[in-house]
Parts: sequence; C-alpha cells; structure tokens
Amino acid sequence: MGTVHARSLEPLPMSGPDFGAIGEEAELVEVEPETKQEILENKDVVVQHVHFDGLGRTKDDIIMYEIGDVFKAKDLIDVMRKSHEAREKLLRLGIFRQVDVLIDTCQGDDALPNGLDVTFEVTELRRLTGSYNTMVGNNEGSMVLGLKLPNIFGRAEKVTFQFSYGTKETSYGLSFFKPQPGHFERNFSLNLYKVTGQFPWSSLRETDRGISTEFNFPIWKTNHTLKWEGVWRELGCLARTASFSVREESGHSLKSSVSHAMVIDSRNSSILPRRGALLKINQELAGYTGGDVSFLKEDFELQFNKKLLWDSVLSTSLWGGMLVPIGDKPSSIADRFYLGGPTSVRGFSMYSIGPQSEGDYLGGEAYWAGGLHLYTPLPFRPGRGGFGDLFRTHFFLNAGNLCNLNYGEGPKAHLRKLAECIRWSYGAGIVLRLGNIARLELNYCIPMGVQSGDRICDGVQFGAGIRFL
Repeated sequence: MGTVHARSLEPLPMSGPDFGAIGEEAELVEVEPETKQEILENKDVVVQHVHFDGLGRTKDDIIMYEIGDVFKAKDLIDVMRKSHEAREKLLRLGIFRQVDVLIDTCQGDDALPNGLDVTFEVTELRRLTGSYNTMVGNNEGSMVLGLKLPNIFGRAEKVTFQFSYGTKETSYGLSFFKPQPGHFERNFSLNLYKVTGQFPWSSLRETDRGISTEFNFPIWKTNHTLKWEGVWRELGCLARTASFSVREESGHSLKSSVSHAMVIDSRNSSILPRRGALLKINQELAGYTGGDVSFLKEDFELQFNKKLLWDSVLSTSLWGGMLVPIGDKPSSIADRFYLGGPTSVRGFSMYSIGPQSEGDYLGGEAYWAGGLHLYTPLPFRPGRGGFGDLFRTHFFLNAGNLCNLNYGEGPKAHLRKLAECIRWSYGAGIVLRLGNIARLELNYCIPMGVQSGDRICDGVQFGAGIRFL
C-alpha cells in the first residue's frame, strides 16, 4: 500500500520491523557537503514542512490531527517512525486507496542545516465504491453486496448500504459512520436495518425492523460501546408442525433497549489465538425507554491462551449469562440464550440443549459453558512454513448447562440448578484457519451427560464460524 522513502540517507542502517531494508524502491542521491550528512546522521533534525499531494475533498483539519506527531520528531529515525505511524493512521481512516511517504532534506531560503521536508502522496477513494464478498457466521454463510460513500463530507464520514443473503438470514441496512477527528477509536454510527432470520431448531421465523445508534470509545486498555436500539419484531412459525409454545410467542413486539459492552482483548488473533486473553462483558436493559418488552440481560465471555512446547497452544474459555424479566410478563423466545452445537458445546446439535416443547427448543434465561482445548501442529508437520501452518490438530473438553431460574429462590438455588444435569463432551479433530476471517473445524465428538430432549451429534461434526467456545 505504499513505502516510506528517504533521500540522501545511504549511510544509515534501515533494518527493523517497521521499515525493512533499503532496496530498489529507495531513491538515493549523492550529497556533496559532508557536513550536512554528518548533521543528519548524528544530530537532531527539525521537520520544517509537511506537504500533501493528491488531496481533493478531504479537509485539512482532519489531516492535521493524524500527522501532528511528525513535527515532534527529534532525530532522523524518529522522523521515519512517526511518518510511518502517520501513514498507518491515514490509511485507517478508510478514505485513501494508497499513501506513500517521501522524506527529503529541506530546500529553499528558509532551509535549516538540519531541516527536513516530509511529503505524503495520497490517492483518495472514489466517491462511490462497491463491494462483493462472502461472510461466515456461526455455522452459516452469506453473500454480501455493498455500496459505500466514503469521506462524504471530507472528514472521514461514511455512508454504507449493505445487502446480505445467507443460509439462515437475509438483511439489508443503511448506516452512517462518523469518527472523532484525531481519535478514530471514538466514533458514532447510526443504523437503519431490516433482518429476516430462520431458526429451525425452534421452528421460528423472526423479522426485525429497527434503528440503532452506537458510540464507541476506549478507556485505558478497554474498549466500550454504548448503544440504543429500537426494533419492531415480528415472530412467526417456520413450519406447520411448530409446537404450541412457539405459536404462543408468535406476533408483534416493540423492544427499546440501552446496552453497554466492554472488551479487553490482548490476543494476537481473534480467530485462532496462540497467546493473550479476552474479557467481554455485555449488559442490556429493555423497557425503560419505551416498548412492551422489559428485561435485564447480562452475559460475559472469558478466554485465556498459553503457548506451550513444540508450538502447541493451551486454551481455556468460559461463557455465562442471565436474563431477568422485569414485571409480570415472561421473557420472549427471541431474547433468551441458546446453547449447543459445533461452536459451543460440541457433540450436540445446533442450540439443542435445554428447555424444549415437542421438539422445538425454547432457550433459557441462564446458562454457562466452559471449554479446555489443546491445539498442536499436524503430525510430521506437512507443509511447514506454508499452507500446512493453517491447520492445527484439536483436542477438546466442553461442558455447559442452560435452564430457567425461579428468581425468588435466591443465588444458592440458582447455582445449584445450573450445576444440575451438566452436558459435556470430548473429542479431537482438525482446525483450519481462513486468514483472519473465520475458522473451520472437523471434530469427532463423544457427547456425555445427555438429558431427555437433547439432540446429539455423536461422531463427526463440522463447524464454521468466528466465535467458538
């Protein structure tokens, strides 16, 4: 996507993780005055000017926020480092197709002996862009078509229209995105959407039409999201054989909720990490800002990854959540938790653990699930250093439970009920990492602790997704 170029700098060592080594791309010019070269090598330098070539509709103020640190550089290596960081920030804005950096000695009447000029050569994205791609969700896939208006007002704003057609879900939506100048992690978005999903494990069809606003911001090492959502939900039966309990849930409802999410993520990869930890906590409160659905919902996700000998990785994870209805109205089948399947408690069919009626799974108001995993290289390391490194051998032990609680009984009774009838499974298989997009698993599973009504997948089970227990 571009290179940091530096002129008149041949004697300087240019190796390192950020800049690579000088090659044919660098433009080398002989410097006649030896004293000037001595100054650039061994003494402080001053960035006198920063130029931009190729700017069109982008406003100057948002650019200045991103390149301000370049003027603070004190020596040549610092100039190159800060210029590289500024280039990454400019690309992160999503408004440039390409950004190149050129560092040169300062020219002109006002040039200082140790003065430098930094030039950013940019290519802006077109006013209208389109995209076509495929996405992998939790054991489902979809085709996505999108239209985007990047940098619509000149300050990295973005308007996006997206249509998605998948195996279980069809959706389209319109969104507006606005970052805070100088702090891209702080951003605001507004979304209008319609989503139609099919849930065969519950014989349920759901259509959501809604609007949501989100504000994302970092605090120390945590990332936070505040969200308000208003959604008109229409529930219907997916089949004539749907149980009476599902038919009772059919109809229209209006949900207005406020939610908060906090994430701490030190993993080196979100798909198949080898080190680091993840903590994700979500809270949602519905009913106090309108609508006819009222509840308090809490859930969390915890994961630790540790690299062992022989390129092996030990991973542990724990999920949990609780939904508390507010008022006399019971919780909706659309708001409850679901458990089971190749992305959670393996060895069970998709979302086929817990309360059910006539073969339709109704979800639960409380759950927990834990996993212990060992990932190792393939035996004999075929394709080492290439395609073979995308595969890992996988040994796992999963356990969990999902149920409804009587909230008048107290915490001890709740814990006792969650500890009853634990489903668990173990097995081994192969994992394939699809870049940073998704991962595929093919496991041989042995389910244990099976309860009446559970649907199992004893033997080979295939899973695809981005979030695994």
